[in-house]
Amino acid sequence: MALYLSCCLLLSLLCSPVCQCHWPPGGLHPKNEVLLYPSPVLPEGRITSVQLKRNSPKRWYFAVQEARSPYSITVTPCDVPIEWRLSAKTLLAKPVSTIHLESKKSKTEQYWRTSEAVVDLFIYSGNSAETFTGHFSSKTLYTIMLLSTERDTQVTMYLTTRDRPRGLIPELPLDPQVDTVGVGMTSVTISWEPSPSVLQQRQQQDFHYCLLVNRWHNYKSLCAAETAMKKKEVEKPSSMGSWWWHGSSEISTNLHPGQHTALKSSGDKSSAVTGVCTGTENIYTFSDLLPETQYYFDVFVVNRLNQTSSTYTGTIAHTLPEPQPEVVQLIDAEIIRVDLEGRRPQQQYSFRPKSWQRSALFTFQTCTRGQVRVKITSKGRTLASQVVDGLGRILLEGKPKYVLQLEPVSKSGASLKIQASTAYHKPAFPLLPESLNVKSFSKLRTCNSVTLAWLGTQERSKYCVYRKRIAETQLQLVKKKKDDDRCSGPESRRKAEKVLCKYFQELNPLRAVTTATVAGLEPGTSYLFDVYLIGQWGFPIKYRSKVVRTRKAC
Repeated sequence: MALYLSCCLLLSLLCSPVCQCHWPPGGLHPKNEVLLYPSPVLPEGRITSVQLKRNSPKRWYFAVQEARSPYSITVTPCDVPIEWRLSAKTLLAKPVSTIHLESKKSKTEQYWRTSEAVVDLFIYSGNSAETFTGHFSSKTLYTIMLLSTERDTQVTMYLTTRDRPRGLIPELPLDPQVDTVGVGMTSVTISWEPSPSVLQQRQQQDFHYCLLVNRWHNYKSLCAAETAMKKKEVEKPSSMGSWWWHGSSEISTNLHPGQHTALKSSGDKSSAVTGVCTGTENIYTFSDLLPETQYYFDVFVVNRLNQTSSTYTGTIAHTLPEPQPEVVQLIDAEIIRVDLEGRRPQQQYSFRPKSWQRSALFTFQTCTRGQVRVKITSKGRTLASQVVDGLGRILLEGKPKYVLQLEPVSKSGASLKIQASTAYHKPAFPLLPESLNVKSFSKLRTCNSVTLAWLGTQERSKYCVYRKRIAETQLQLVKKKKDDDRCSGPESRRKAEKVLCKYFQELNPLRAVTTATVAGLEPGTSYLFDVYLIGQWGFPIKYRSKVVRTRKAC
């Protein structure tokens, strides 16, 4: 097929150092002849954005009259690999003219003859930005062909008559590799060689660095990062926040040095993408990362004036794991209290039954409102898992070495009591009633006494009642915090606060209600009442506290 050169005019070709061309919109002309007439061109000295359709190649042309002058062309793919080829074809003859008659008007067309031989100067396939530098040959037509075989995409081209694409496109150093200089449990420090464009700028901060960290992969270009993140935002609109880079222009103008932005507005760090522009600083520390997690770091040097950028070779870093907590050995039948903090590693305990025992009973009681996740393993195999809120029991058969992992469900932490015992027939906790609420009878309330009622059990157990006078200024605070610690027993109370202790047992659950009348109170005064259930083995269970106010007048 004949190659048709659409160029300015013969005079333009002879006087201008660069002449750019493209396929004519219609019609074939004599073989090896190129049609000369004004048409859209590949501009020299500025960025050209090209939209590529899948499997639909696009060609751009340029030519020069002045020989041995340098030129450079840079092609930057976006989100998918592309193929591009730069070739040259020699112009053979001077233009000749022909006349066509169209609608009573004559039109002169000029042709330039070309050779059959086409020389490939550069061929590339991939998704990295590549630059070809050469020198123009006299009377030569240059063709650049672009092709995307995966999907529709965007490509940018930059043609300049210099040996390097200086000015518009930021320059990368000789070693563009991003280095990892420090790794912690929740932080990673990276550094990179300065860009010559950054070093050469004076007062105006036209060039600066922008960084990206994510958990998926490195990006070959800023356009690839933007396209991928926008796609994720479309796929999961409910979980993704607003996209933090809506284009290179916004990076250049909206992100200032030291400004952090996140792709996700929620607190889920596991899928967040974070970007920051550091100005001219070539070292930065990312913090608030997840422990024992692999992250990908990319650095872009950005020209804030013309929205161009160059990409350093990204790096990968794996944050350090959290330190393993010390494994505490549990003593048979001993009750211990454990305080768990929300951001601390899981607390671990171990227990090995005695050689003649073949069963182990694990008992748990949460002391605060928070729930606790309990997991028991042996040699890496999970034997039992349970979320405890209040009381919990786990009975296991066998005599291996058990490992208990305790973790608060809430970030605010939790507190609980635990016991491991081989005397499973002697449980530490007594049999519990259906409810741990304490009620008071309004009709039986007087100026100096109140009557309390609570549910008992079918076991013979001991019940102790305690009271505490509450000042009016502390009433609201006491009501708010009265059940904050459900593990405190009678040993934490003053002797003067003890009212009575009684034994109770009822085989019929429907009639298992016991009462106690507390006398000797002051009129119009608020009191905090606590009831403790003490089982056969002495482990106390605290009912929910009750605040009652005596009558002012009777």
